[in-house]
Amino acid sequence: MLEAAVFDMDGLMIDSQPYWQTAQLEILSTLGVPITRQDTLQTTGMRVDEIVQLCYDTSPWDSVSREEVCQAIVDRVIELVNQHKPAMPGLEHAIEVFRKRGVRLAIASSSPLSLITATIEALKLDGVFEVKMSGAELPYAKPHPAVYLNVCNALGVQPTRAVALEDSFIGLLAAKSAQMKTIVIPESTVANDQRFLIADRQLNSLQEISDQLLESL
Repeated sequence: MLEAAVFDMDGLMIDSQPYWQTAQLEILSTLGVPITRQDTLQTTGMRVDEIVQLCYDTSPWDSVSREEVCQAIVDRVIELVNQHKPAMPGLEHAIEVFRKRGVRLAIASSSPLSLITATIEALKLDGVFEVKMSGAELPYAKPHPAVYLNVCNALGVQPTRAVALEDSFIGLLAAKSAQMKTIVIPESTVANDQRFLIADRQLNSLQEISDQLLESL
C-alpha cells in the first residue's frame, strides 16, 4: 500500500523547462558561451550548478563567478514562474486523487529551495506538500538517490512504500535507485525513449493518475 507520493517539480508539476532554457540562453550567451536551445534540452534534469560548470569547462569566462551565474539563472526562472504560473495539466487532479487516498505528499527537486517556495506560492499550493526538499546543496545530484531517500526519511516512510513522479530519465534513475515505485510523464518529444521502460508506469499526463492505476503499483 502506498503511503507517500513524491513529486519532482520542473517539467512535472510546472512547465518550467522553457523558462530554464530561456534563462540559460539569455545569461550564458552574454558571457560568450555558444549555447543553443538544443544544448539546453540535452541537460534536462541536471542541476543548474552542473550545467553552468559544464558550460564553463568548454567556454570559460572571468567576468563573474559561477555562483553568480547560477543565481542569475535561478532568479530569472523565478521571475518567469511568478509571471506565468505554468501548472502542468492534471496537477490539481493528481493531488486530489492522492489526498483522497490518504497518501502523504512531498516534493523532491534538483532546483534550489527558493524556486520550490516560489512555485508553491505561485500555484497557491501552500500546505499541500508535507515535505519540500531541494537537492541543490547535496554532494550528489540526481541520478543519485540522495534527495529521494532524504524525503522518505523526513516523512518516516520506507521508499518501497512511496511512489516518485518524474518527467526526466535522470530523475527516474534516482527514484529507481531509491527503490521507490515510479511513474514517469516525459515531455512528448522524448516520450518514445526506450529508457523510460524501466518505470513502473509511463503516462501522457498527470490527468491519468487514478485509483485503479495506484492500486496496480
